[in-house]
Amino acid sequence: MIGGIFPIFNKEISSITSFKTEPPRVECFGFDLRAFRWAQMMIYAIDEVNRQPTLLPNISLGYRILNSCSSPTNTLRAALTLSHGTENTESTTMCPPTISALIAEEASSQSIAVAGALGPFKVPVVSYFSTCACLSDKRKYPTFFRTIPSDYYQAKALAALVKHFGWQWIGAIQSDNDYGRQGVLAFTEEVEKLGVCIAFVGTVLRSYKTETFLAIVEMIKQSTVKVILAFVPENDFYPLMKEVVKHNITDIQWIGSEAWITAAQLSTPEIYRSFGGTIGTMVQKMAMPKLKPFLTSISPYKNPGAAFVGDFWEIMAGCRPPSPGKLLAVMTKNKKCNGSESLMNSKDVFFNVKELRVSYNVYTAVYAIAHALHHVVFCEPVGGKAVNPCLNISDIEPKQVTDHLHKVNFKNDYGDTVFFDEKGDPPASYDIVNWQLIDGQVQHVTLGHFSSTANKDYKLKIQEENIVWRTEKEVPKSVCSSFCPVGTRKAQIKGKPICCFDCIPCADGAIANSTGSTDCTPCPQEYWSNEKRDECILKTIEFLSYHEPMGIAITVVSILGALLSLSTMVIFIRYKETPVIKASNSELSCFLMLSLFMCFLCPLTFIGRPTVWTCMLRHTAFGVTFALCISCVLGKTIVVVTAFNATIPGNKLAGKFGPAQQRIIVGSCTFIQIVICVLWLTLNPPFPDMVFRHSNTKIILECNTGSEAAFYAVLGYIGLLATVCLVLAFLARKLPDNFNEAKFITFSMLIFCAVWITFIPAYVSSPGKFTVAVEIFAILSSAFGLLMSIFAPKCYIILIKPEKNTKKHVMGKI
Repeated sequence: MIGGIFPIFNKEISSITSFKTEPPRVECFGFDLRAFRWAQMMIYAIDEVNRQPTLLPNISLGYRILNSCSSPTNTLRAALTLSHGTENTESTTMCPPTISALIAEEASSQSIAVAGALGPFKVPVVSYFSTCACLSDKRKYPTFFRTIPSDYYQAKALAALVKHFGWQWIGAIQSDNDYGRQGVLAFTEEVEKLGVCIAFVGTVLRSYKTETFLAIVEMIKQSTVKVILAFVPENDFYPLMKEVVKHNITDIQWIGSEAWITAAQLSTPEIYRSFGGTIGTMVQKMAMPKLKPFLTSISPYKNPGAAFVGDFWEIMAGCRPPSPGKLLAVMTKNKKCNGSESLMNSKDVFFNVKELRVSYNVYTAVYAIAHALHHVVFCEPVGGKAVNPCLNISDIEPKQVTDHLHKVNFKNDYGDTVFFDEKGDPPASYDIVNWQLIDGQVQHVTLGHFSSTANKDYKLKIQEENIVWRTEKEVPKSVCSSFCPVGTRKAQIKGKPICCFDCIPCADGAIANSTGSTDCTPCPQEYWSNEKRDECILKTIEFLSYHEPMGIAITVVSILGALLSLSTMVIFIRYKETPVIKASNSELSCFLMLSLFMCFLCPLTFIGRPTVWTCMLRHTAFGVTFALCISCVLGKTIVVVTAFNATIPGNKLAGKFGPAQQRIIVGSCTFIQIVICVLWLTLNPPFPDMVFRHSNTKIILECNTGSEAAFYAVLGYIGLLATVCLVLAFLARKLPDNFNEAKFITFSMLIFCAVWITFIPAYVSSPGKFTVAVEIFAILSSAFGLLMSIFAPKCYIILIKPEKNTKKHVMGKI
């Protein structure tokens, strides 16, 4: 015996009796043709099994079918009645009235009640339309099976559909029961992994007041979403659909769950105005041509006492058949039937057997139970060698049927493989369907397919060119915020979902080279962002070059100074026998002019792209040449001082400070600088370096001094020589000679010291290549100061005033 529970009447009312001690009576009304067809499918499948010679041979299946009235309470009452056999029945067989398995129920809430109640008694429950993922929990529902995929897979299918069309900002409508709440929860978890946001969730139920549906309509109108998922059974969704149509909301793309996407009562031209083009998932359809004769043969005249047939006949034939019982259908004003009515030529959708979905699930449930019973009775699958029962049918226990349902694996006459996984669920397989208006009639068109394997991988195939969008020729867009273009990043708006964001331009030095970037990527150190912030470009490399105006000017001035030094040296060599030249110590003067010549050439090493050799040369050459230069000036100063002191009686200092001593002073002072530079180059030499701190868009190429202590030691030593020279020259500035070099040396040292004292803060604060320019300026300024202060007066007398180039004039006697 197999039990069946179907919501053949889908509404219930409670009538209060006049006696306070008597409980209220529950009456059902609202005959559901679809549920009645499910019940007839169960009868058809059982009859078909009983006629098969290989499946349960010599054993007949019976059935007991009860109405649930779409109520969890009534469903539970019916399940307990069937499982314990407490209802009075008329039976002509010797079989016990208890059932071996139960086929129930449509709604998930009803199945939860049944599976929870019968689980402790090990009675297997096979549902044909309950999809709530919560029913896959074997700890709570150990004996629950179903022939429709779990909402776990439907959520994946709907999420894949949303991902396919790029919708990121959607609303959701759920029914106020386990099916709706669990379905939307599973869907939300799936789409959140894809970055999709749920803007709102509305909750509906057929028993809700109109104000609730109006509030949801207003929420839809105020929202910016253009795509809404409805995870609702058709009877709960229909009141909201009517309000949506009444308010002329036509710019929403609806996504439907399998509970309503193919509902006939919703596929009308009136509903199509707002819901045409709805796309959704549905369990795969199946055509069963042999079923139609069975359905058209249903008649109250064959079996006047058959349950529900009289109500069915009153709706289909339009007349009241003779019936021993009370009709429960609402339509009670019809005339009585005359017995000549027939349904053979009826065109009602009830008899359409080409697109069976839930009915086919009922058919599959019957066969699954039959195969499990065959395993129990014959200890072999259908088609095995054993023909004799290994167990008396009176000893069959529901627990055994449950255990063997897990082992069911067969292919039915329609080519489908039937089996249950470890959770009691079948493999997931959905059709993607679309509401379209074809030849003036609303029809469902299959657009694609979704399937999911046991390891949770899924495949979605959609024939997108066959989709009919209601409002646009192209896929509608539904986003809270548009994709951020390249060069910008998403910035979350406080208090709103992650799909609502502002687009902030990337900061300097960072880029976003793809749309919808959440972060900007910093450019490498050698690169910088372009104006659009979508590409890193190489920074401009900057150094003092020969081709720019500053480099050209410095080169010209440097060469000019070197030529002046050489010219002065030529003049001094040409007029070396004249009194002016003799009085100025010609040897030291030539050394000084040679060192100035090299000083003027030093800036040329500061121009051009820095290399290892130029970096080592520029600072050391500068330090040594200036040390030589100041050493020569110091020698000339000492000569002047000792010459004056030689006029003092008894002073022999002048005789001890001849040319040899002068060379020793110049060589030893220069040698100390050479030692400092050698130590510098050996321990931590200057090297070419890239500097990024001065500019974000430029790379400054300069020579890193390596050891700053060595660099300042070189400058400090030059400063020490200059200071000593300045002091001695200052003391000898008023000597009585008419041509006293001490005056010119003092002036030149003042210029030298002023230049280099000013150089230090300017050098530290100047950015980039201007640092090099400041150093070159100091070198050229100090070199010109020495050249012009010391040698210009002598050249003036030699070339312009030759009459003053006499010994008497030099000695101050004229």
